[in-house]
Amino acid sequence: MVQITEKAVSKVREIMSSQEPAPGGLRISVVGGGCSGFSYSMAFENQPNMLDKTYNFGDLKVFIDQASLLYLDGAEVDFVETLEGSGFKFNNPQVKSTCGCGSSFQV
Repeated sequence: MVQITEKAVSKVREIMSSQEPAPGGLRISVVGGGCSGFSYSMAFENQPNMLDKTYNFGDLKVFIDQASLLYLDGAEVDFVETLEGSGFKFNNPQVKSTCGCGSSFQV
């Protein structure tokens, strides 16, 4: 199962509230590419696809496809703010290594 911190849920809700029309939920997925082979993707969608798993975090719906679930099991999504910038951070126990820029990973 994927976990999303309250700070990340709050930030997603904030961003969603500025969208017109308001999306139905957030899609989190793992896609091929990047220096190390895989990278994370987040996008708003109106409804899940037929084989998606839907997680509810309060009133926030998160859609994850079956293939991505294999790589995201046990992962936590957080929103961090540092001196270098802010953004969503994935803490994934399945990751064996990341690239130098930190935007892609290998399992």
